[in-house]
Amino acid sequence: MYRFLLTPRWWGINVFVLLAIPFCVFMGSWQLGRFEARVDDHRTARAQDVSNEKEPARPLAELLPVDKATSGKQTTATGRYDKQLLVPDRELDGRSGYYVLTMLRVDGGRALPVVRGWLPGTPDPAKAPAPPAGQVTITGALQASETPGDNGVSAQGGLPAGQTAAISSASLVNLVPYDVYDAWVTLDKGDSGMAAVPASSPADTGLDLKAFQNLGYTGEWFVFAGFVVFMWFRLLRREVEMIRDAELGIVPEGPTAEQASPSAQDPASSPVR
Repeated sequence: MYRFLLTPRWWGINVFVLLAIPFCVFMGSWQLGRFEARVDDHRTARAQDVSNEKEPARPLAELLPVDKATSGKQTTATGRYDKQLLVPDRELDGRSGYYVLTMLRVDGGRALPVVRGWLPGTPDPAKAPAPPAGQVTITGALQASETPGDNGVSAQGGLPAGQTAAISSASLVNLVPYDVYDAWVTLDKGDSGMAAVPASSPADTGLDLKAFQNLGYTGEWFVFAGFVVFMWFRLLRREVEMIRDAELGIVPEGPTAEQASPSAQDPASSPVR
């Protein structure tokens, strides 16, 4: 009865099933691994945030370049404040406002972007406190350069003079006449009465929408594998039932050959010759 499984048609079906199921299981396992990796990164970032608060501040040169291991760590730098910019569309505690970003000229002439604090409302240079004069030593959390799309950062364009959408060397190179570090620092305590900006976690280390998308894709791939198995058994059962019906002489429902033939029609309904 099951000799039909050796026909070319069923050979094709069986090969497809044997290839589709492992592929679906592999893709589901891969997506699950991606989700678990994001969970581990999130836990590591949480533990790192706690350790960063306890560790003493280290010189900037020891923490560069910024990566997942050094992002958020306390650093210290000495220099003189120079050009000041405003970073619009930044939220803090559910309120909309802007960052006050000031370039700190350190030894060698390069500039370190320093977020001195946050102010509510629309960016206004008149409300942004001027930076302290003379040589200063700052302490804060080291952060990696932003790119459009990270933490809601919008693309640069159409902003008034004295504003920047992203805190990165690529965005600041056209706004200041000197080299800029590919990193920035947010002060532990807001300067001149401004609210301090907390350090953000490195990119791709949080339980964000992408992480739960990976979990959703995991379920989808395993459902696809189950659907392939279900359809194979359904086709097999249908084929077996058709063979049994043929052996028992059971005629399938529907018009018979005689009923479907034009010669079997009612003579009265035939056209007159």
